[in-house]
Amino acid sequence: MFSSCCSSLVDLTLSFCSYIDDSGLGCLAHCKTLVSLRLISAPQVTSIGLFSVAVGCTSLSALYLIDCEQIDSVEWLEYLDRDGSLEELVVKNCKGINHYDLLEFGSGWMKLQKFEFEEKGGRYDLFSGSGSLFYDPLYDAHSMDIYDFCCESLKDLRLAHIKTWPEIGLRVVLGKCKALENLSLEYVHALNDNDMIALSRSCSNLKSISLRLSLQRYYSEGGYFETRTSFTDNSLYALAHNCPMLQIIDLKFTGCSPDYPSEIGFTQKGFLALIQSCPVRVLVLSTANFFDHEGIKALSSSPHLETLELILCHALTNVGMRFIAQIPCLTNLTLRVCHYVTDAGVAELGRARKLESLVIEYCRGISLQAAQGVAKSVHYSKDYSVVL
Repeated sequence: MFSSCCSSLVDLTLSFCSYIDDSGLGCLAHCKTLVSLRLISAPQVTSIGLFSVAVGCTSLSALYLIDCEQIDSVEWLEYLDRDGSLEELVVKNCKGINHYDLLEFGSGWMKLQKFEFEEKGGRYDLFSGSGSLFYDPLYDAHSMDIYDFCCESLKDLRLAHIKTWPEIGLRVVLGKCKALENLSLEYVHALNDNDMIALSRSCSNLKSISLRLSLQRYYSEGGYFETRTSFTDNSLYALAHNCPMLQIIDLKFTGCSPDYPSEIGFTQKGFLALIQSCPVRVLVLSTANFFDHEGIKALSSSPHLETLELILCHALTNVGMRFIAQIPCLTNLTLRVCHYVTDAGVAELGRARKLESLVIEYCRGISLQAAQGVAKSVHYSKDYSVVL
């Protein structure tokens, strides 16, 4: 009744609709004007129902599949490829679909502007450095033309929880998206500097980059191996040289010890080269163990920086807060789990009188009384769960 009576339906989201199966979903083929379909936790929907939608809904331009575990084969994707009208494709936590399947989209990549793919994984999948796989830091997937497709319209790309070794898979997309503006890579295993260099050479319009990096094992010279995060300063230099429009940088490092800064492939020198070469307005650093007072001092002369978020930055003290207060255009500051900053450091911000927004969460050296009045808007919490 719904599909037959609402023939002008444009946008439909089905969340946790456990009684809708393939026959029900197939009725959407009557909705010729349907542009956007989101299926969230639809346990009875399989590839058969999705194929019916692909055939019948010829105006479909946005498809979101989230936690749909019964969808496996990709005939529906191959059919959408023939029409080539899809502009947004998001696939998250669908265990029957892997990132090699998505390469079957073929010419469908041509019009795609937004693409997200996240494989189903658990918390412990992040720490791949404890496994037995060793990756080649020099392997260049972009020197081979194995996958013949073009994604030059792609502007937003997010890949998460993907293991790309020993096969290539979606990593080749990084070197093909010339219009890319926003990139998010979250715990994508086996990537190396060649992937980031290929991306930087293609994506001069890149405005935002978000990296979630965990420990992995790489071969090194002399037959040894090193445990570190995916990218090194070579990636940062490539971004600095090729991406002059980069405005938002978000870096998070998982499982890295403050006692072993070499576990992070980036150094402070490479990081500052990127910051000083691009008009960075927003900077988020989480567990950036390479970042110390000299780095914070260098930030004090950043002419464009408006928003700064520091999480678990152990080197940040009251001395660093003095430099933060000197950042010319800074209006929004967030401190999370920065235990070496005290009320005296917050007082430096108060004297500068520039902040519009101040967020302080689980910083045990800072009191609510000291934070009040420092910015026009103040959020203060001692609850560690907020940070997680």
